[in-house]
Order: sequence, then structure tokens, then C-alpha cells
Amino acid sequence: MPLTPDQITRFLKSVHPYDALPLEELERIATRLDAWEVERDFAVYDLGEKLPGLFIVYEGQIEIRDENGAVVSHLGLRNSFGERGLMRDGHAVTSARADAHSVLLVLPPDLFSDLMAAHPVVAKFFNRARAPRPQVQSLATSRVETLMARDPATCAPDTTVQAAAQEMRARSISSLCVCEDGALVGILTQRDLSGKVVAEARSPDTPVDQVMTPAPLTLAPSAIGSDVLHAMMERHIGHIPIVEAGRLVGMVTQTDLTRFQAVSSAELVSRLARATSAAEMAEVTAEIPRLLVQLVAGGNRHEVVTRLITDIADTATRRLLALAEEKLGPPPVPYLWLACGSQGRQEQTGVSDQDNCLMLDDAVTKAQMPYFGELAQFVCDGLNTCGYVYCPGEMMATNPRWCQPVRVWRDYFRGWIAKPNPEAQMLASVMFDLRPIGGHQALFTDLQAETLRAARANSIFVAHMISNSLKHTPPLGLLRGFATIRSGEHRNTLDLKHNGVVPVVDLGRIYALQGELTEVGTRARLEAAEAAGVLSASGGRDLKDAYDLIAETRLEHQAALVRRGEAPDNYLAPTSLSDFERSHLRDAFVVVKTMQSAVGHGKGMLS
Repeated sequence: MPLTPDQITRFLKSVHPYDALPLEELERIATRLDAWEVERDFAVYDLGEKLPGLFIVYEGQIEIRDENGAVVSHLGLRNSFGERGLMRDGHAVTSARADAHSVLLVLPPDLFSDLMAAHPVVAKFFNRARAPRPQVQSLATSRVETLMARDPATCAPDTTVQAAAQEMRARSISSLCVCEDGALVGILTQRDLSGKVVAEARSPDTPVDQVMTPAPLTLAPSAIGSDVLHAMMERHIGHIPIVEAGRLVGMVTQTDLTRFQAVSSAELVSRLARATSAAEMAEVTAEIPRLLVQLVAGGNRHEVVTRLITDIADTATRRLLALAEEKLGPPPVPYLWLACGSQGRQEQTGVSDQDNCLMLDDAVTKAQMPYFGELAQFVCDGLNTCGYVYCPGEMMATNPRWCQPVRVWRDYFRGWIAKPNPEAQMLASVMFDLRPIGGHQALFTDLQAETLRAARANSIFVAHMISNSLKHTPPLGLLRGFATIRSGEHRNTLDLKHNGVVPVVDLGRIYALQGELTEVGTRARLEAAEAAGVLSASGGRDLKDAYDLIAETRLEHQAALVRRGEAPDNYLAPTSLSDFERSHLRDAFVVVKTMQSAVGHGKGMLS
């Protein structure tokens, strides 16, 4: 079917992004395009084949399959394909076949590159990577490694308090890290010297290990500044050592934070830490939707927004635990409160229920169990009052099944791994997202490492987990559209949680299992999987970009609802998006489906 340059020019005027280009540019492009007329079942290109250019459907329909042969799309009039391969190394990352007699326009690779370089509208359309966010210099976006003082001053446990005070005066610092055999064992501050030495008239020869704060709270260099500020406000401390791989690498003090601002989230954390009842705390958590709007409007990345929002839930939980102990008395044995689900992954948004459990020291007796039942009820009731509604599946510490000694938890994990039935798969998926919130973290550390090793070593369990992870699928319609919800309250919308974010969460969990990775957050898991070789560099890049777009679309949707005075939810009407936004979102879903296909075929990565 011969096409004239005038026909091609008129056609390009109806196709985005070419419709935004000057007429003379369209006329130049038209003279460089080839027109292919192909019959049904014609192989436009095969996986790995050198691409002749970017294809635009002028007439007909094209079927696209991923590297595993799964159909990911049927493309029709005005749709483009082949750009992912062109933007990598020029080789196809999918295969394309004609579903019917078709006419295709072929844009040469050099012209495609020139248009990408010369016209931002073209580059924006084809570049699926997350657009740069405004650089807001604040605690919410600054990593601790950029705030901390490196090589902090240290002393040994047997150093005298007089020698320590002299060292602090000489260096004009307010604290010393106490280290033994290279490991941090405590911190000595000016408050310790005044409150425990001077006020108690202790001898100047007193060893610092008698007055220091032992086993102080530490953070990693990868933490963000708001983690520091929130921890300081909640615990009423002014110094936090920074530790990486067990090694002391820095120190952050209140002075280090003075040039940064994270007022909104920090204020909520501070108010929660001082609250005396769940009702008072609920007044604070009611402001989370407003915080969500501010954070999204400030251009913060989705993982920062959800991290800050989760910090508030963590603080509320720890404050409720403290109030419970004030009411019930000291716990009879050590315990650990853990969060799972979105709180465990530090991915809470404006819509979150509660998922939690209790691990108890193995010394607990039957007679002591009622204490922890009352503690769990107090905390879960308080969280519900604060807006973190009860889990519909009763995945809460109030359920006796999820309030058990560590030995029982160990048996749970062993049983789920040995006999991966549907319930075991579901429970294991939830429990692999566990994160300690309050109590004795040592109760979980060995159990976590042991479980990851055992799970990875059981190929049958891994296969069942992979199968379970593929139950949530992206909402793709084959005819270049979306598979929206067909009926009910949310008819004609996309569920951006269960069909958008959750499929990537499931993939991240599988990668973590395959690599025995201890990261819990989804993006952190994808990054760690890529670094460990579980996920290829190109596959990791594509999946992270897709996840970023889906997660940020979800947050922007929730923020828009709040601005309109409505409650945030996860149901987005595609009609509310522009053609450009729909195209990018659909491409993100295609990437996720392709990665699911790769995992389902035992490949685990996209090359």
C-alpha cells in the first residue's frame, strides 16, 4: 500500500507525540518513514532481533509477546512499538506478529534518536523512567550519611569519667561513643556526666561503663534525616550513632539537624510520643491525609512519603505499648511487637489497616499469657481508635495464634515451609514482611535468618510461593486498554493496590526469598536483588521504573481525593488520566506482567 508524504504527514498530526511537533518537522519525518504492508501472521520481528526502527500502526493490529511467549498486548491504530529495544541496544526485547492485514510505518533508529534528543515532548513520551523530582533540601529527602559527623570520638568502657569529660571538652563535643573490640557498646553524653556523675557525687575515677547509656539506638547511613528527628523526639535523646555492618561510621546530633526542616511529620511524631491516651493520639493521626497532600505536593518520592507516614504508625504503636505497660505493669518476660503488611514494609499510604503479631520469650508460662493478651488488646484497640482499623483476616496480636513464644513461631515457619498448602503460602507471604516495632529485637533476628535459609533451600516451597505471587495480575486489557473492575461500587476503575502495587510487592518478596535478602521494603528489595544478581540490571531498571510510576500514581490519586474533601482510596478511573498518563501507566503494567511471566517460567529476571 503506497503512501505519499502528504498522507503520512496528515496521519502523524493525529498521533502523539508527533502532533506536538512543527509542521516542517512532520514533513521532514514523512520523507524518512518506510511503509510496510504485511499479511496476517507475518513476523514483524522476533525476540533479540536487530530492530529496523520504531513501528507505528497505520492500519491493522499487531500482537506483542514477551520473552516467554506470553501475550502482553494487541496494538491497533496509532500505537507505537519497539521503543524499549531501541532505547537499550537496538535489539528487540519482545516479539511482534501481525494479527491481521496491517500497514506499519517504520521510523529509522537514527531519526528516532534525533527526535528524542531534539524534542523534549518526544523524549518525555518514550522515556518511561521516573521524571526527576524537585530537589527539596529537607530531612525528608536527605540521607543520614550526608548529615552525620564521620569518625566520631570514642573511648573504652574502662575510661574514667574525668578522662572522658576532658576529651569531650578538648574536642568541643557533647558525647563519646563507647566501643569494645570495635563494637559499639554504649554512648556517654554530657547529660550522663551531669545527671549520673555530678548529681550523684560519683568519683572522677568511675569507669564510663557504669554511667553510659548501654546498647543505644543506632541507625544506618541509608536512613533519612526524618528517621533521626523522629527518633530523637520520640525517645527524648540528642545523639544517635550511625552503624553500618556492625561498624561505627558516624554520629548525628540535634545540632546536625538545625539546617533541615521536616516540621509536619516531626510534629505529629512528637505529639504522639507525648500523648496520654488513644483518643488523644487519634487527633494526631487524623492529620495524616493532610500530611500526605503536603508530601506529594512537595515532590517527594513515593518511598519517602510512605516511609514518613509509616513512622507515624510506628510511633503510635510504641506509645500504645508504653501506655499498656503503665496500665498492666512491667512485662513478665521479654516480648517483641512486630508489624507486617504495609507497615512492616514501611509502605503505608492514606489508607491502612493494622497487621501485627507478638513474639514472646520462650520462658513465658501459661500463667503469664493473659498479660500479653491484655497488652495486645490494649494496643490493637488503640490502633483502631487511631484509624488503623482491625485486620479483616484477624492478622493481629489479639488473635492467640499470633501471640506466641519464639519456639512456636519457629514451628510455624518450619511447618509452612515443609508443607506449603494455600494457607501456608498466604501466611508465609505476610510473615516475610515482618519488621520489629517495639520490644526485644533479638527475639526475631536469628529466627529471620534461619527462616530465609530454610525457605530458599526448599525448592517446592519456593515454587509454591512463586505460584502464589502470580495471583495478583496487572489490570491489562488485550486491546491496548485496561481491565477495569466490572461491577459494584468501584465499577470502571483500576485497583491500584491489589492489581497495581501488590504484584510488584509479591515479586520483590520472591526476589528476597531467592537471594536470602533481609530487606523488607519493596523498592529496597528490588535494589538489593539487582545488586545480588537475582535480578538483572535491565530487568531491575525496568521494574523499578514501573513500580515508581504505579506507586506515585496511587499516591497522587489519594492526594487528589483528600484535596477534594474525600477519603483516600485505591480506586482510580482511567478516564481521569490524560492519554499520555494512560499510555505510561499501561506500559508500566506491561513491564510488571513481563516480569511475572519471567518468574513464572523459572527465569527470575529479565535480561
